[in-house]
Amino acid sequence: MLNLLILGGTSEAASLVRQLPKDVSPITSWAGRTKTPPDLPGDVRIGGFNGAEGLATYLRENAIDAVIDATHPFAAQISKNAAEACEKTGVPRLLLERPAWKREKGDNWIMANDLADAAGQLPTLGKRPFLTIGRQHLDAFTGITEVHFIVRLLAPPQTPLALPNHQIITGKPPFSLNDERQLIRDHTIDLLVTKESGGLSTYAKIEAARLEKIPVLMVKRPAPPPGETADSIEAALNWIAAL
Repeated sequence: MLNLLILGGTSEAASLVRQLPKDVSPITSWAGRTKTPPDLPGDVRIGGFNGAEGLATYLRENAIDAVIDATHPFAAQISKNAAEACEKTGVPRLLLERPAWKREKGDNWIMANDLADAAGQLPTLGKRPFLTIGRQHLDAFTGITEVHFIVRLLAPPQTPLALPNHQIITGKPPFSLNDERQLIRDHTIDLLVTKESGGLSTYAKIEAARLEKIPVLMVKRPAPPPGETADSIEAALNWIAAL
């Protein structure tokens, strides 16, 4: 049996573990803030590893043969830790990298290098921006007082947001194109602020912005650590088979 650790938290990770051959014994690591992880084959581990050193210890103690990093494209610290731990222990590592969205005719994208850059550009681009960047990244926009934010979260926050002027809406992907277009109209949204996450489950907002002719402030992905990469489940399964 091949002992495989999958660093998950994404739909790609769940899809991969469900397609693994029977001679692979998977452990899927899910983020600690996930209250209800999906029902997956093999073992599911909740919580972090206490940095790269902690992950290296976990790999040794659990006789892990290989690691697939299928985390979110913006989970930069986790990917960095995985790269360091695998280099230290000699465990093969593959990054399953979700393809980024591609700009199409009619898209009006303004690229931001990071969240701070996005916050700096935002006041000149819209007065009713739609923030779809996740709860943990909202602090970058707390100093902006001259706009009214529409903030989408997976669930209502347990504590008030630090944003000065905002309205919260909740919802879980996937979202339909019609619903995204209607949301833009209902809230008079004039700017979409999002991360360059890629994937299909949230792509409808990109299409809706295109059709409603509003700009998109797109935060670029952080550069992944060097190493082998795969851009599909099939490619990841081929990598596993080669081991």
